[in-house]
Amino acid sequence: MIEFAVAGTSDPIPATLPWLSLSILVPIVGALLVPLVPDAGDGKKIRWYALIVTLITFLITVAAYLTSYDPAVSGLQLSERVEWLPNLGLTWAVGADGLSMPLILLTSFITTLACLAAWPVSFKPRLFYFLLLAMNGGQIAVFAVQDMLLFFLAWELELIPVYLLLAIWGGKKRQYAATKFILYTAGSSLFILLAALAMGFFGGGTPSFEYTELAAKNFGPGFQLLCYAGLLIAFGVKLPIVPLHTWLPDAHGEATAPVHMLLAGILLKMGGYALLRFNCELLPAAHAQFAPLLIVLGVVNIIYAALTSFAQRNLKRKIAYSSISHMGFVLIGVGSFSTLGTSGAMLQMISHGLIGASLFFLVGATYDRTHTLQLDEMGGVGQKMRIMFALWTVCALASLALPGMSGFVSELMVFAGLATDEAYTLPFRVVICGLAAVGVILTPIYLLSMLREIFFGKEKQELVSHTNLVDAEPREVYIISCLLVPIIGIGLYPRLVTDSYSSSIEALVGRDLGAMERISQPTAPLIRGQAAPVPAMVAAPAVPGA
Repeated sequence: MIEFAVAGTSDPIPATLPWLSLSILVPIVGALLVPLVPDAGDGKKIRWYALIVTLITFLITVAAYLTSYDPAVSGLQLSERVEWLPNLGLTWAVGADGLSMPLILLTSFITTLACLAAWPVSFKPRLFYFLLLAMNGGQIAVFAVQDMLLFFLAWELELIPVYLLLAIWGGKKRQYAATKFILYTAGSSLFILLAALAMGFFGGGTPSFEYTELAAKNFGPGFQLLCYAGLLIAFGVKLPIVPLHTWLPDAHGEATAPVHMLLAGILLKMGGYALLRFNCELLPAAHAQFAPLLIVLGVVNIIYAALTSFAQRNLKRKIAYSSISHMGFVLIGVGSFSTLGTSGAMLQMISHGLIGASLFFLVGATYDRTHTLQLDEMGGVGQKMRIMFALWTVCALASLALPGMSGFVSELMVFAGLATDEAYTLPFRVVICGLAAVGVILTPIYLLSMLREIFFGKEKQELVSHTNLVDAEPREVYIISCLLVPIIGIGLYPRLVTDSYSSSIEALVGRDLGAMERISQPTAPLIRGQAAPVPAMVAAPAVPGA
């Protein structure tokens, strides 16, 4: 009997209905039918059609969660498996556990709101909504598939729509931004393919790329380290990890509001999910060696991106660097060997998906009114756009992790998880927590100063005379309200989300701790006061008596 990677239990639980296949195929088939939708050329009927398809997809994922998903089960659920080419190990295998189900729900939710945010799009609407729906199916597939080759195909499938959405509907430098995006992401994807082939063919015999089969293989330490390093580069580009981040500010700087929402709300989470799924789950021995590096890189992300965001005068780039800073907490949580810290990383991905989508939507709405992204050219518009000012303020407070918001809970969990993680020495934890706290302090500084420059002060006469500063429309208020409800709900009662993945996270951390014990030398006590060893790399930097 094969044990599942994180569950540590028996075989995956089959689905009673093909929920996940439907959630993937409905938007893809819907995209293929877009050319058949009768439309006068203004896109009015197509946008309604796309909204209905995304809404149906969202309802399918919600129905799957409510009727067939059990949060108490740590292993794979909603499992569907159909063999394609068994001799080559190609299998349609989909399923969901605590790592993927919350992100599947997030993807369908954000995409539905992004479709509503794209309402004003009138340039090539057929192609735009075709790409939007295809991207929806590809992103859900990334989280739902349980085969590494399928994962690679889904990963590549979602790159093409993003590239075209940037290259066609972007700003003045859209070609540069789109080319940079595709070179970074597609180039790094080669490491995913190489790692998948190496892991699938490892040990000889009939190759298999399913996660359950790969988790059961006994990969050697050297092999794990090589695969881990390659996958870290691939997923580090998507997360992104400094210095692999430079494509993100350029992409955000040229993207439109709905593409912003998809980039910030979903695309970055694919990197974090993949780190948990592959690096932590399938390569636990290598993760025990690389985990301190992840934490250090997370701190670099937090401080460097926060300082860079503080210095930005372009509104889109400022929020983009803020996103990079917030994803640093995901890295710290993934690198911790505590259930609390890893759970915080998962919650941070969900929280930032909602907060990032709301901020970038507001950036797009503000640009539609002011026709500028330069903070030096803004100012004093708060009196004429009071509702917009209120929406901006609430979303900015959520981003700076105000108590009562989801960001506060996730970052607190990461801090507490690392601080109590006895796999690392006390000096290391103190230094990391202190440096991360610096980033937390910088966040409200640049976010509140941004609000001041946009809405307060003396009105810019040139801005007021050449633009129509209308207040937020009902559609815009509705989109932000839909995002704020879960943000505040999670902030007040985090178990709304954490209960859905806690069992899977506990199993994952247990697997990593077990791998740590097997490869370590007796240098320091492990977590929970047990007299167990930890690797020298994890234990450093050590001090006498620590």
